[in-house]
Formats: sequence, C-alpha cells, structure tokens
Amino acid sequence: MSENQDLPSLPDERQTRNLKRFGIGTAVIAVALVGVGIASRSRADHMLANEASSASTLTVSVVHPTRPEHGGDLALPGTIQAFNSAAIYARTSGYISRWLADIGDHVSAGQALAILDAPDLDQQLAQARADYQTTLAQEALARTTSIRWAGLRKSDAVSQQEADEKAGDYKAKIAVANASLANVKRLEAEKSFTILRAPFAGVVTSRSAQIGALVISGNAAASPLFTVSDNRRMRIYVRIPQNYSGQVQKGMVVQMTLPEYPGRTFQGTLTRSAGAVDNASGAVLVQVEAPNAGGELKPGAFAQVSFPLSAQTSALRIPASALMFGADGTTVAVVDASGRISIRKIVISRDLGKQIEVAQGLSPSDRIVDTPPDAIQAGDQVKIASDADADGGRARS
Repeated sequence: MSENQDLPSLPDERQTRNLKRFGIGTAVIAVALVGVGIASRSRADHMLANEASSASTLTVSVVHPTRPEHGGDLALPGTIQAFNSAAIYARTSGYISRWLADIGDHVSAGQALAILDAPDLDQQLAQARADYQTTLAQEALARTTSIRWAGLRKSDAVSQQEADEKAGDYKAKIAVANASLANVKRLEAEKSFTILRAPFAGVVTSRSAQIGALVISGNAAASPLFTVSDNRRMRIYVRIPQNYSGQVQKGMVVQMTLPEYPGRTFQGTLTRSAGAVDNASGAVLVQVEAPNAGGELKPGAFAQVSFPLSAQTSALRIPASALMFGADGTTVAVVDASGRISIRKIVISRDLGKQIEVAQGLSPSDRIVDTPPDAIQAGDQVKIASDADADGGRARS
C-alpha cells in the first residue's frame, strides 16, 4: 500500500524539471536580448560620436600656389588728350559780330573762327595815327631848326649852347615820333585780334561764342570762345603704381580698349615717363602716343591701357579669395600634413585682380585654404574637401 501512495509523486517531479528548464531558457533568452540591446546601443553611441566629431571638424577646400610662365598684363585706366589743344580767348574787348566755325568743323591753321566788332578800338587807332602825324611834323620842324642853328653857329651868330639845345630838341622829337609809331603798331596788332584764328589745323571741339555777346579781354574766369584740338595723333596719360614702374619701359607697345568700341583694341607706344613718383598718388605718370587717323579716340575720354609685364621667377600666384586681412597684415591659412591650420604672413608683389602675386611667404607645395571662414584660427583641425568626400563614401558603404 505504501507503494501505491508513492506513485502520484512522479508527475510532480517531471513538472518541476520542465519548469526549471523553461526558466533557464527564458533567462538565457532575456540575457541574450539584453546583450543585443546593449551592443546595439553602444554601436549607435559610437556612430553618433563619430558623426558629431566629423561635424565639428571644419571642411575646407585648398589650392596650391602656381608659378607663372609669363608676367601677364597690367591694365590701368588712362586719360586721352589731343596731341595739341588750344583754348581760344579774345585778346581784344568787343562784341561778336560773326562766328565762322562750329563744333566738329575741321579747320586749317590761320582760318578765321569769329569776328569781333570793337568801335572803341577803331577810334583809338585813328587817334594814334593822327598823333603820329603830329609828331612827324614836329620832328621835321625840329630837324630844320637844328640844321639852321648849326649853320648860324659856324658864323658865331648864336652861341654853342643854343645850337646844342636845338639839336637836342630834334633828337627828342625823333623819340616822340617813334613812341607814337609804336603806339600805332600796338593798336593795329590789337585790331588784328578782332579776328579769332585757329592756331593750327584741327577740329573745333567747343564753341561758346554767340553773336552780339560782349567779350572782355583778360577775363580769366570766362569760358574760351573756341577750343581747337589736333586729333590726328593722341596722347594717353596713365599713372603706373610704384610697384610696377620698373617693368614699364620707353618704347613699350601697349593695347587699349574703349567702352564705346567693345571687342576692339587700339595700339599705342609709351613715349615718355615723368621719372618721379607723385607723393599724393604713389604712382609714376607716363605718356602713351597713338595714331588717330579714323578719329575714334576722343579728347577727354577714358581708356583701359594694358601693359605687358615680364614674369618674376621667384613669384607665386594664388587666388585673391584666399587672402585674409587682420591686425598682422595680409595672411593666408595653410593646412599642414596633420590637417591643422597655420596662419602665415605673405608679401604681395602684384595685384592682378582675380589673382595675387606673392613675393615672400609661400612655397609651391603649400596647401592654401581657399575662401577661409572668418572664424578660422591657427591650430584648428580641418578636413580637406576631397578627403571629406572620400570618408563620406566609405561611411555610406
């Protein structure tokens, strides 16, 4: 009977073992799930840290200095002037009765431009001529008297003193007659100025003369009645900065462009240099001459003049966008082999617009940051744009 009572306990033991197995399996699965979660979170944290580190590293693009094969051209503004230009003022006061030339007219040397009416001058000239005739008559009388008294002196009819007085009076009358003649010639010369003439062959470039207008001679504030310019050959004046003055030589052939003739160039030759640096502008004034047979070059116009320059073997060129300006002067940001920034001071020899020619401070192997951000500083860790693209590709793969 005792054996029968022990039989029901067998299923309970079997159930207990099954429960133990299930609990152990559940625990193993739970531990595995926890491990997978921890590993996944650790990997995510690691990836987030990498992305944050990558985002905090500045990405820059770099350029290498280049050595020019030729010096290029130095383009500077120039002022065009006529080879000869004369402002015509009135030398005699009067009224303008006629003007015979207008702007744009080609005139020859000595051609009449305008005629003045000067009645006061006409009367002065008539009076001077009458005074001259009077002095001639007085001179003739004094001459006759002197001769007569010289004859009387030979016969001791008059004293030597009286004969000398008559001879002196005759010489004085000659001097008075000469002065009267000089006054007549002066007024005749002034009368000739009532006709305004062109001093040389050229083109009338301005006219302010109006019929009936009163003209006062010697008025420096007045506008010129005419301006005549010889446009067959032109002078172009250009100011060369001191840095480039040593490369600009007499006889150099230059190219010029004008805004009214796009795509067209004009040739000129550098003929003169002031040979001194102007204190106000820091530049040397040079003169370029150019033929103007077609009349395309106009006095007073502006032209862009290009001077060919020789290359400097020690100079390197970088983009102007790589420059930084601060209290230390002109600097550039250089990336070293470890990817860190160093700020380097440079010496500029020539400004070529989009490019800068550097005389000192760089070597051809340097990696220069192009368009550096304002916040960039020495010691910053940076990533070059091409390297950053490669890292991004590897991360995505």
